[in-house]
Amino acid sequence: MGTDPVNEASTMNAPHCVTEPNILYFGTPVVLVSTLNENGTANLAPISSAFWLGWRGVIGIAASSQTTRNLLRTGECVLNLPSSAQADAVDRIARTTGTYPVPDGKRAKGYVFEPDKFGTAGLTEAASQTVTPPRALECPVHMEAVVAATYGIGDDTPDLRGRIRVFELRIQRVHVHPDLLMDGHPDRIDPDKWSPLIMSFQKFYGLAPRQVHPSRLAEIPERAYRSPDIERSRDAGTLAGSAR
Repeated sequence: MGTDPVNEASTMNAPHCVTEPNILYFGTPVVLVSTLNENGTANLAPISSAFWLGWRGVIGIAASSQTTRNLLRTGECVLNLPSSAQADAVDRIARTTGTYPVPDGKRAKGYVFEPDKFGTAGLTEAASQTVTPPRALECPVHMEAVVAATYGIGDDTPDLRGRIRVFELRIQRVHVHPDLLMDGHPDRIDPDKWSPLIMSFQKFYGLAPRQVHPSRLAEIPERAYRSPDIERSRDAGTLAGSAR
């Protein structure tokens, strides 16, 4: 069986070269952000600029996007995490926008206006418990969230000023498919059972089925990182008529 030269120690120890990639998307999870439009319909937007610290999520989105408009207006969203099995659903709406007319930058890249993102993706709307936007039922992970803070990114550069917004989101409720839970631990995700959809340089990937190396960080109990936002999330309650 052949070996991957990128992972060979001799290759990695070779002199590095200076490069200027057009994008620096070295690999992040895909997120489907659901928000509510002014007319009460749901918008669903795939993004890959996202990370989490405790029960806070940080996402970056184009300032002209419908998701940004909805977040600024309502302060609510759901972060739906697709698995590698949902790559086709994500790809169906990858070059669509809920903004009409289509912003010039997106139109130049071939984006088209699509008012029914859930239908186009083939995903099902499911009622949320603490926020108004629906969850994407088929995604194995849903995180209901509210906006805690927002600011522009790149505002120190005239050519970028006003083009990108970053949102800090406080997670209020987490829903996961029960198959992802660690045996005997109802509040822990088993990473061997979870295969998030990853975007790396505009292409879709999954994860290896097992960890590639033992982790010293994994020796620290997860509870050591427990956020006070977890207790705070319980005060969010449940919206009337939402599914439990």
